[in-house]
Amino acid sequence: MTARLGRTGAAPGESNPAGYLFLAPALILIGVFFMLPVIAALVLSLTDYDIYAVADIGNARFLGLGNYARLIQSPDFWKALRNTLYFAVVGGPLTIALSLAAAMLLNNKLVRWRGFFRTAFFTPFVTTLVAVAIVWRYLYHPQYGLFNYALGMIGISPIDWLGDPRWAMPAIILMAAWKNFGYNMLIFIAGLQSIPEDLYEAAHLDGASALQRFRYVTLPMLGPTLVFVAVITMIGYFQLFAEPYVMTRGGPLRSTTSIVLLMYEEGFRWWRMGYAAALAFVLFAIILVATWLQTRLRRPVAT
Repeated sequence: MTARLGRTGAAPGESNPAGYLFLAPALILIGVFFMLPVIAALVLSLTDYDIYAVADIGNARFLGLGNYARLIQSPDFWKALRNTLYFAVVGGPLTIALSLAAAMLLNNKLVRWRGFFRTAFFTPFVTTLVAVAIVWRYLYHPQYGLFNYALGMIGISPIDWLGDPRWAMPAIILMAAWKNFGYNMLIFIAGLQSIPEDLYEAAHLDGASALQRFRYVTLPMLGPTLVFVAVITMIGYFQLFAEPYVMTRGGPLRSTTSIVLLMYEEGFRWWRMGYAAALAFVLFAIILVATWLQTRLRRPVAT
């Protein structure tokens, strides 16, 4: 029996040369601008490539896993890892919670001017981080800042938000949550609008309260969206760099130094590029494991 041909002339299950031809430009760009730099960085992480090797590649020596062994023994790395985990574990859920709360509020039909508020909440996300950081540094000013002024009104002494190691990271987390929740909010709104109204009506007729409808209707139906938002938020927060770089330069006392900021210092301040490349691949492994764990939780969340 003659195999039935598709419109392209190829039988089902057979390779189509035209498809590879159309994919070739994109694959070439990905290979040149993504795969080759990744491979080069991996090779770099196995050497002591530094400022002397920039002038003469012959000055680079092969170290094998020496950079990784040195990294594990470095107190600065473990401090940066703790700070990064602190930021991701605390800031990620806070941002997601704010996003979901705002999405549910703006998805309510009783709320007026929903388009205006969606735009207003999304604006911080598209605002330049440097401009946002300058404004928030004034808000955090120990003497003239708005936050300390509000604390003074209720009898609490001023806090040196960015100068105290105990408060510097919470201050950055608060700013990051405010800046980033608008993007997740729009994704949650799209997910909420895809939930059939019949489910809420049936739950209401069965006597379910608002909290029960949220728990047994909204969360299960929003499961895939919630997992997606959690994954992209976690990936972004593990790459913490701009906020501490602009606001605290990693201080005070290394309390806001992240892995990416440490990578930047090692690679572009001290020119230890091999060591910085090793940091990059360790961070890649951490993000890969964290992403895998979150995707494994998708089925329990969605049921």
